[in-house]
Amino acid sequence: MADLVVALGLVLVIEGLMLAAAPGAVRRAMEAIDQLPDMPLRITGLAGAVIGLLIVWLIRG
Repeated sequence: MADLVVALGLVLVIEGLMLAAAPGAVRRAMEAIDQLPDMPLRITGLAGAVIGLLIVWLIRG
């Protein structure tokens, strides 16, 4: 459970740093994402989830 809390904290740190460093780029990226159809977003989300799962599986064994 502690690992989950640490992982969520790291996600917040990374997102916060992106917003602090380049708020305009993040805003433009969000606007571009808003224009995409649902299917590419679903595929990208699933691919990211699978890659993340593989990374955790490789590191944690």
